[in-house]
Amino acid sequence: MNKKLFTRDFTLVVIGQIISLFGNATIRFALPLYLMNLTGSAALFGTVTACAFIPSVLVSPVGGIIADRINKRNIMVALDFFTAAVILLFSLLKNDTNVVVLLTVTLMLLYGIAGAYQPSVQASIPSLVNQENYVAANSVVNVINSLSALTGPALGGVLYSAYGLEPVLWVCIICFFVSAVMEIFIRMPFQKQPSGGGIWKTVKGDFRESFRFIIKEEPAVCRGLLAVCGINLFLSAMINVGMPYLITEVMDLGAFNPNQLYGFAEGTLAAGGLAGGICVGVLAGKLVIQKAGNLLILASLCVFPMGISFLLFRTGMINYLVMVVCCFAIMIFSTIFSVQAMSFVQARTPQALIGKVIAVMLTISMCAHPLGSMLYGFLFEAAEGKEFAVVLFAGAVSFLIAVKTKKIFKEFA
Repeated sequence: MNKKLFTRDFTLVVIGQIISLFGNATIRFALPLYLMNLTGSAALFGTVTACAFIPSVLVSPVGGIIADRINKRNIMVALDFFTAAVILLFSLLKNDTNVVVLLTVTLMLLYGIAGAYQPSVQASIPSLVNQENYVAANSVVNVINSLSALTGPALGGVLYSAYGLEPVLWVCIICFFVSAVMEIFIRMPFQKQPSGGGIWKTVKGDFRESFRFIIKEEPAVCRGLLAVCGINLFLSAMINVGMPYLITEVMDLGAFNPNQLYGFAEGTLAAGGLAGGICVGVLAGKLVIQKAGNLLILASLCVFPMGISFLLFRTGMINYLVMVVCCFAIMIFSTIFSVQAMSFVQARTPQALIGKVIAVMLTISMCAHPLGSMLYGFLFEAAEGKEFAVVLFAGAVSFLIAVKTKKIFKEFA
């Protein structure tokens, strides 16, 4: 295999990801913000977000099975075309249908598509680059994800605030269509695997094989995944629900447009991911998986300044700036952790299992998101005027889980 990182086909994957992920980041920013502006309800926002995550959790394992049995290029092409069609349909129906129901169904479809799409992207890396480039390739994918998430919400916030939702939808449709066309030209090695019987027997056998590998052959990875679920439940979900609610509905930001500031805050999250990806590239030779738990401890500690700021200051802009800086730092630490963990699993997993195993891991790690979104939606609404208590609660529980996670990762060999 060519030892050069940026081969022709990996470069096409990278370019396709840049375009596709930009559209993904923009639409996932615009639609929930549209809902928040319509209703102003944290509980409804959390409930809809929870519903949106459910298809992603259910579809991710299937996406992994498909990624191992169908050419990954074809999966990416088909799903990008389908995403463009879903957004187009939403654009045509939004003025003639119950918009909350339509928006919920659309988000569920988009998250479900993403759940099937990501295992194909992650599983394609071992087919396109040499093993010694796994960390670098994963770092590139994370940097692209972060760059897209940086520019998508920021530009989407400006466009949405100035012209409304419709132009944002059309920009996203064009992005997914162009990405799909570009991915058609990727040449990706593929070896068809035996099905072993009917589709349900195949699915059942693949699930059994993936879980057996994780539980029996990599038990430390299994325990680490459960700990990451806890972090997602108490930390990630708090940011996903708290950031839009606090910025657009709670903070008094004076003359500043809260929708634009929320877009910039989402962009800052992405900037933190970008910085984390760059750090991985720079520090690749010095990072060891046994110390990865320290990164989650640092991320959880960054939550406390946010809660303390809400407790001590009434000025919305001070709270906004503290939140943005803390979330930026959280994303740096979590991105470095994610790249390390993914590269470790890719190196330890047999080629024939890698798509299924990654999909199962993504599914397990995402299981906490729906519950966490609903939890914080109701908590923020119930704690009106005392939102700092919810933030500090998230920080305290996340810190305790992170300390336990540090011990787990020391067992990795």
